[in-house]
Amino acid sequence: MTDPISDFLTRVRNAVKANHKVVEAPGSKMKQAITKILFEQGYILAYKFEEDAKGHAVIKIALKYHPETKVNAIKGLKRVSRPGLRRYASAAEMPRVLNGLGIAIVSTSKGIMTDKKARQENVGGEVLCYVY
Repeated sequence: MTDPISDFLTRVRNAVKANHKVVEAPGSKMKQAITKILFEQGYILAYKFEEDAKGHAVIKIALKYHPETKVNAIKGLKRVSRPGLRRYASAAEMPRVLNGLGIAIVSTSKGIMTDKKARQENVGGEVLCYVY
């Protein structure tokens, strides 16, 4: 697999479109950080980091739906920086997703964070994905 982050986002995107309640994905430290940000921003209901029988890390994510309308909290996930074309942004030119309604997840020298936090801390980095 050449792009594990893209695979992770695609698994979540497919589970959202299929109205699944839980999605499993192979784990890594970067995917765990992205999952924590999705939880903190209210895009997912819960998450759990486990190991399978072989000792590989696995992330289980409970997707969040509106109780009455059954509409998912995640409308879109878009991979921005990819192995073939990396995208970087300074603190001044940090992207705004849907004019501030969505978030951009950024990998900075101070860790993985949202675009808003990166602007506050005045750091730039690689723009991993957009969530809205």
